[in-house]
Amino acid sequence: MIRKLASEALGTFWLVFGGCGSAVLAAGFPELGIGFVGVSLAFGLTVLTMAYSVGHISGGHFNPAVSLGLAMGGRFAWSEMPFYWVAQLVGGVLAALLLFVIASGAPGWTPGGFASNGFGALSPGGYGMMAALLIEVVLTAGFLIIILGATSTKAPAGFAPIAIGLGLTLIHLISIPVTNTSVNPARSTAVALFAETGALGQLWLFWVAPLVGAAIGGLIWTGLLNAPDPADTPSSVAKAT
Repeated sequence: MIRKLASEALGTFWLVFGGCGSAVLAAGFPELGIGFVGVSLAFGLTVLTMAYSVGHISGGHFNPAVSLGLAMGGRFAWSEMPFYWVAQLVGGVLAALLLFVIASGAPGWTPGGFASNGFGALSPGGYGMMAALLIEVVLTAGFLIIILGATSTKAPAGFAPIAIGLGLTLIHLISIPVTNTSVNPARSTAVALFAETGALGQLWLFWVAPLVGAAIGGLIWTGLLNAPDPADTPSSVAKAT
């Protein structure tokens, strides 16, 4: 279990440091800024690289919503989920702390939103609460369907991290203007702790919506899309990645 939790903490650290770091350190650079397309790709690459690196150890969740969705889909033990959530939060917060220390080394730098998520005044496009809630639920559900499908024993072996990483990239391309894209409560919590905005006050939505979406995605996969297969055990996710 220690190896699993360490892998989850490391993977979530990499996701927050790489994905949010690309937004905080690189996206707004006047001449070399990567823009929201680059940030979207960075998030996808963090998951792709860590899924290949440590996915065989822990299953490569790096996200409390993914852990819940996999449990709903029968691929993950419910008893392990609280421990995974703690490891994911620890990894995410450590990454945000390190990112904060590095970013503060620039002259005149202020945290501002610090890549946090939000709606209303905190939405990049000014989208309201209902729009934020809906898009986070729908995209997290879609993300879980991608994960459950790509890691099924019926799917081509060895390609799951690519599908999952590209899926997360697509999700960011769609929803950065709406919420700055969460679909991951650990990612949202980590950076909200350091933001100078009211991100903490809106953090509840970025727990509720991804968890609801993950549960829906897990139910859709198990109830509508997946034919029962004894090989799809909780360990099959790790083997597929």
